[in-house]
Amino acid sequence: MGTKILGTGIYLPENVLTNFDLEKLVDTSDEWITTRTGIKERRIAKEESVVEMARSASLQALRNSGLQPEDIDVVVLATLTPEKKFPSTGCLLQAELGVKKGYAFDLSAACSGFLYALEVSDGLLKSGKAERILVVGVEKLSEIVDWSDRSTCVLFGDGAGAVVLGRSEDESDLLASKMYSEGGLWDILYADKCGYIKMKGRELFKVAVRNMEEACREVLNTAGVSPEEVALVIPHQANVRIINALAEKLGIPRERVYVNIDRYGNTSAASIPIALHEAIEQGRLKRGDLVLMTAMGGGLTWGSALLRY
Repeated sequence: MGTKILGTGIYLPENVLTNFDLEKLVDTSDEWITTRTGIKERRIAKEESVVEMARSASLQALRNSGLQPEDIDVVVLATLTPEKKFPSTGCLLQAELGVKKGYAFDLSAACSGFLYALEVSDGLLKSGKAERILVVGVEKLSEIVDWSDRSTCVLFGDGAGAVVLGRSEDESDLLASKMYSEGGLWDILYADKCGYIKMKGRELFKVAVRNMEEACREVLNTAGVSPEEVALVIPHQANVRIINALAEKLGIPRERVYVNIDRYGNTSAASIPIALHEAIEQGRLKRGDLVLMTAMGGGLTWGSALLRY
C-alpha cells in the first residue's frame, strides 16, 4: 500500500515587489538584500485572499491529476496565515471547491507545514481511511509583516501550492519521512501580540542548517539511499545561504538543488509545493526520480521527506 502524487498546482499573485521597491519603504538596498538572502523580488497578494489563492492552486492540481473536487476525501491545509480565526481555512476551501465528502482541517507548523501535512496525509492513505487527499500550503505573509522592520520585511512573500495524493496498491512515492519540533526554541521565530513576525536570524541560521542536515540524513538512511542517488533537493526557500550551506553539508552539487527564492522570497508552507510543481513543469524532475525535501520553521519545527516522483 502506498501514497502516490497524482497532480500538483500553484498560484502566485501577479503583483511583484522588488528590492528596489523596498528601498523606498525602509533603509535597505538591493545589494544588501541580495547578498544576505538571495532574494530579488517577491509576490504580494493585493486583492487575493488566502482562500482564493488556495483555490486556484488546488484547481490546477486537480486538473493535472485528472480528478474532480468530488473525488477528494480529505483536505489538509497548511498555513500560519489563516483566513479567519475559525472556521478553518481548510473548511472554507472545501466549500469553495465543492468537496462534498470527507472532512477538512488546518495544520499549523509554519514553514514546515507542507511536510507535516504530507506526513499526516500519508498515514491516512496507508491506513485506508482515505483514498484521495488534497494537500495545500498557502500563505499571505504580507499581512503579518512589519513593513517598518527592515530585517524581516524583505524576506517574505505570498503564494500557494497544492498536491493531490492518492492511495495506491503499488510501492509508495513517499519512501521515508521524519518530523521534529522543539518548543523550547519558539522565541527564535514567532509572531508577536501585534501579529508581526519576529526573528533572531543568526540563531535560526545555525539551527536550521544543522537540523535540516540531520533530518535529511535520517530519511536517506531509512530509505537506504545515498545523497548521490538524489536527483533533486527541494529545500524550504528561506535564505540562499542556508540552502547553499545545507547542500555543501550533504555533498550535493548546487545544480541538483532547486532554488526559486530569488523570485518569490520566503512563502513559508507554500514554498516546497510551489518549488515541486515548478521542478516538474520545467523537466527538472521526471517519473522515477528521487527528490529530497526539507524545511524548518517557527515552533521550532523541522523535517524531511524523500519521494520517488
